[in-house]
Amino acid sequence: MNLSLHLGPIVSLIAGILILIMPRLLNYIVAIYLIVIGLIGLFGSGSLRL
Repeated sequence: MNLSLHLGPIVSLIAGILILIMPRLLNYIVAIYLIVIGLIGLFGSGSLRL
């Protein structure tokens, strides 16, 4: 049995639900997303096996 978990859709779903519940979280969610994407771009995703 092979279980493949894709992190992107799960994070998007959770972020969308949180934004619907608390719209003020939008700024923080976008900021964290941009920081994470920037760090992955700088250091590469070769070491990340999610």
